[in-house]
Amino acid sequence: MGHTIGHILRVRRKELKCSQAQISENICSQSMLSAIENNRYTPNAELLIALCQRLGVSLERLSLAENYAIGNQSALNDRVVALCNHHDYQKLLKFLLDEAVVESVQTAAQTQSYYYYLAAAQLQGTTHFQPTEVKRSLHLSLASATLSQQALTRLAQVTLAYVAAVSGQKKEALNQVHSALKKMSDAPFDENLNVVFYLAAVVYYRLSLDKESFVLMTRGVDFITANNSHYMLANSYYLLALIAKRLGDRDQRQTAADRSAFLATLFNESVYKFD
Repeated sequence: MGHTIGHILRVRRKELKCSQAQISENICSQSMLSAIENNRYTPNAELLIALCQRLGVSLERLSLAENYAIGNQSALNDRVVALCNHHDYQKLLKFLLDEAVVESVQTAAQTQSYYYYLAAAQLQGTTHFQPTEVKRSLHLSLASATLSQQALTRLAQVTLAYVAAVSGQKKEALNQVHSALKKMSDAPFDENLNVVFYLAAVVYYRLSLDKESFVLMTRGVDFITANNSHYMLANSYYLLALIAKRLGDRDQRQTAADRSAFLATLFNESVYKFD
């Protein structure tokens, strides 16, 4: 799972061999820093920046989420992560189809991860959208689903929903969204669940279910902040701004757009812009 803000700050403070009193001096109380480090309190932007500057923590370091292994070789997994982080899906697709890479996939968990990444590459790395191929890869990922990667299972389901929505298959899209979000409150927190909320809201947006999309994305923002996370928060507010525009709510649109821009700068988060 991607580390929380509190975890990163605590680890960095210990690396520097500093006490909470030393780090918090003239910034906040020691008890507040303790609460932040133990994920009981989410710092506002000003406080977070001050702490990061004192600890020498790059804000870019706070914007990572979990990646999934497709094999036992770290170099192979690192290559997948690098290509995903650079959104180079054409190279990712070519890499995943390499015979040596395919042969390195052995366990059920690795198979689940492999086919999810393959679906993502097929969805975003080809000139002509081929929903049949993407769906096939996602179904193969789900067929190998493991309890250890429940968030990845939900990601595959909500991606299926997105493909169905883009293909005009409303009923299938809504069914897959329902599956992806089922018993979400019981799921152990994983920052990739932030993506599940976001994509589910995008599906509703694509289907012109604007009120439902707004409610779901608001729920997603609450989920992210309640878990002391920020991953996908700028993207979530951007989507809220788009939905508010459709709904004719200028104030809500401007508020959401401003928050998206601020958070994107603060956390160095790339915002996927569409309309």
